[in-house]
Amino acid sequence: MNIELTEKEFRRLLDMAYIGNWILNSTRGTDRFTDYDEVESRLFSYCKSCGMTTLVDYSSGAARPSPEYEDGGIHEAIADYEDSIFFEILAEELARRDMEFEPIGPENLSELNNRIDEYIEEFEQNGIDNISLDK
Repeated sequence: MNIELTEKEFRRLLDMAYIGNWILNSTRGTDRFTDYDEVESRLFSYCKSCGMTTLVDYSSGAARPSPEYEDGGIHEAIADYEDSIFFEILAEELARRDMEFEPIGPENLSELNNRIDEYIEEFEQNGIDNISLDK
């Protein structure tokens, strides 16, 4: 298979592969999906031939994202995504808790969405400052 990409498209593909592999493997420890590591490595191996030598390092003969790549803003993009997802999941879980985890159907979907929206608005205004736990 041959795929033709511009340098800009190839750079975006590197970012997508890195982010996807990060999401799949960053919390797995030694139980990684190695086939995704291998695809990421293969893509990064093309960096030298594309004049993107600062984006790749070689470790044990495998191409890996370089520290310059990893420190170049990709983790800020991942962190922005994680922050957004954190608040969305928290809002939904709190809304479901408020509704005593009753099954959601057409008759109460609007109530759930309204509660989620209220929590999202709170988080947008105050972050987690007003969250407390009773022990």
